[in-house]
Amino acid sequence: MPYETVFVVDFGAQYAQLIARRVREANVFCKIVPYHRALETARAEKPKALIFSGGPASVYGAGAPRMDQAIFELGIPILGICYGVQFTAFALGGKVEKQEHREYGHAVIEVVDGNELLAGIGERTEVWMSHGDALTAAPPGFKVLAKTPSCPFAAIGDPARKIYGVQFHPEVTHTPKGRQILRNFLYQVAGLAGDWKMANFIEEQKKSIREKVGKDRVILGLSGGVDSSVAAVLIHAAIGAQLQCIFVDNGLCRKNEGQRVERTFRGHFKIPLMVADAGAKFLKELEGVTDPEQKRKIIGREFVRVFEEKARAIQGAKFLAQGTLYPDVIESVSAHGGPTSVIKTHHNVGGLPEDLGLALIEPFRELFKDEVRQIGTELGVPEDIVWRQPFPGPGLGVRIVGAITAERVKLLQNADEIVQEEIQAAGLYRKLWQSFAVLLPVRSVGVLGDERAYGETIAIRAVESTDAMTADWSRLPYEVLGRISSRIMNEVRGINRVVYDISQKPPATIEWE
Repeated sequence: MPYETVFVVDFGAQYAQLIARRVREANVFCKIVPYHRALETARAEKPKALIFSGGPASVYGAGAPRMDQAIFELGIPILGICYGVQFTAFALGGKVEKQEHREYGHAVIEVVDGNELLAGIGERTEVWMSHGDALTAAPPGFKVLAKTPSCPFAAIGDPARKIYGVQFHPEVTHTPKGRQILRNFLYQVAGLAGDWKMANFIEEQKKSIREKVGKDRVILGLSGGVDSSVAAVLIHAAIGAQLQCIFVDNGLCRKNEGQRVERTFRGHFKIPLMVADAGAKFLKELEGVTDPEQKRKIIGREFVRVFEEKARAIQGAKFLAQGTLYPDVIESVSAHGGPTSVIKTHHNVGGLPEDLGLALIEPFRELFKDEVRQIGTELGVPEDIVWRQPFPGPGLGVRIVGAITAERVKLLQNADEIVQEEIQAAGLYRKLWQSFAVLLPVRSVGVLGDERAYGETIAIRAVESTDAMTADWSRLPYEVLGRISSRIMNEVRGINRVVYDISQKPPATIEWE
């Protein structure tokens, strides 16, 4: 591996990705590996350190995720978090027992030993607990580093073997000194240099792409979103006109999206771009369809057909480039076969037909969204693209509840444009993970001028999140909501009611369909 690398060993944690993000923020490259492949992968790739994640299981329960104890004999520094420390203690001769009361939420630890792992965090610090089991005896060779009144083994360590564990979650923001603890492990315990820089990554990716592609051509499906846009600019910087982008306009994009994509990529970046104007075709196939899953299947199927037709016309193409991100991969393949449940299948992970005969190039396959934004900034991608909010693969097809028609698409495009303009004007765009309009199949009575009107309903959705795994509805200022509502009802003929969605994820999803 070209970088000092840390493995996050995934025991089914909801926070595994967050641990990886924190490690990368410390300028250390990081990969998530499932627990049942950790030993063989560590032997093959020789990471500099291992972090065992939390997880929902009880270490002594039937079917609990466990690893071969040989993992502790590799001589690699280890940090166990929550279930990770429980597994470590269980495997090395300590004792873990079910607690009478689950400990969840804020706690204050008292630091007993402030060397190495807990260096520089003070005598007492606030942490976030989330566990039903806890250590009741440390393994031989381990000492207590921190405790609470209800958790006498809040942090333990064996400095000789460089194996440590914490019962709390240092990766979450609710543990204010958590990043310092992780950095202590990476720098002081594991002795890492912390020299993984995005600029180095860019140059190495460009070199790798050139070596892989040679004189052949690469096709990239350009959506206009962050991931595919930055991928296009990176690959074009590596191989120039050997890259051919294809933009499939399915008629379900944001207002004037096709013109914006052409202006940016064909005009500004001089990247070869082929545009497929297929809106009428998609609308015909979607006529009368109201089932959300059927919509997705139709849109996905037609995208493949249109893309495939354009791709086969490109001579000398041997590679297909995609803006696949690490969370896409994890969600789509259930944490690489690990214990985490499949959440959804992404349109850019295994979605295109194998008979295209193209090898994949996915430069961002092991990166998170914020890292791709950083690459985009370094490459000079316009700010309005780098910070663009996520947009669903099926486009407005999953934001029009009920039947999709050309008229309803236009209604939603116009309403959504107003949402984007007002959110931008209020300086809230970057604060939000997503903000958009949804067209509901609900008609209600209103008054337009002095006449009775029977119009449609727009729902506004605005959420805050870090990775879309969970999301909370945004408490937008009333005056912003008021301006959005007033403009939509005054400027979008056919809409006479606007509502605001205050649902969290879970149980709701971010998109309506």
